[in-house]
Formats: sequence, C-alpha cells, structure tokens
Amino acid sequence: MQCRFARIAVAVAALTGMAACGGGGNEAPNLMNIRSSTNTPDEFGIMPTKPIEMPADMSQLPPPTPGASNRTDIDPRADAIVALGGRPERATPQGQIPGSDAGLVNYSSRFGREAGVREQLASEDLEFRQNNRGKPLERWAGLNVYFDAYEDQSLDQHQELQRVRGGGARNVSAPPDFSDN
Repeated sequence: MQCRFARIAVAVAALTGMAACGGGGNEAPNLMNIRSSTNTPDEFGIMPTKPIEMPADMSQLPPPTPGASNRTDIDPRADAIVALGGRPERATPQGQIPGSDAGLVNYSSRFGREAGVREQLASEDLEFRQNNRGKPLERWAGLNVYFDAYEDQSLDQHQELQRVRGGGARNVSAPPDFSDN
C-alpha cells in the first residue's frame, strides 16, 4: 500500500514539474495572466459603426474604394480629438509632432534626449519580465504576479502627495485615502 502511494506521489510530482516547465519558448512572459473561462465573443472587441446617413446630394458620396474605410466606420483617434474639443482635420499623423508643439518639445528636451529610447525601454522591460516570471507554482496555477514584479517601481500616491504638499504645492483634487479601511 505504501509503495503504491509512493508511486502516485512520484507521478504527481513529475507531472507538476513538467507542467511548470511548459511554455518555455522565446515568447514574452505575460505577468497579468488574464484569461477568459468562456468561449463567447469579446464584448469589448465589438465596435459599432456610426448610423447610416442619407446625404442631401448623392454627388457628395465618394466613389467606392474596395478595402478602404467608409463614412460609417468609426475613427477612435478622431472621435477622441473631437471629444477633447479639437478638430480632427488638423491632427498630425500618429508619431509626428505638430509644428505648434515644436517649442514645447524643444523646451522639454533642453537637457537632451536619447534616440531610440522606446526600443531600449521595450527590450529592458522584456528582460525584466523574463527575469520576474514568478515562482514555478505561481506560473503553474496561473496566478497574477504583475503587481509583485513591479512593486519596487510603483509610486505610492499618498506619500507623493505629502511630499509635493510639503514643498508648498497646492493640490485640491487629491486621491481619497482608503488605507485605514
């Protein structure tokens, strides 16, 4: 009986060890481990189109262009610009700095700036995530290790608020403090 129990224990330990070693490819570690337990569509991935409108004059309609966007397609970037009080037709292509912001960009980079800093940060973060994937049992159980991994890099908003206020800065819209609850 004890021999049978020992064999079962060894088999379970071997299977657990092999499961913990799974997924060891070159993919980027996912520290959040957010998974859906259903096979239903993602309700946040469905983007409704704008209502169909009948133009006053049919000559206003653009010629059909296969594969191109149409008038009822949504444009989240343009919609955000309008919601913030801007005009989408004046927006620059993503990644380009508008001429009106050149002074701001020059002032903010007066102490220098690094070219390729985004790529450098992305590679450093990938290395950090690979080194902080969590313990084998945490990975096996699919636990969220994101907050533990980045805890040393997080900002305590209440401590920062006290530091800023101690320097004389006024901040009337402070985050509520729920630390005593």
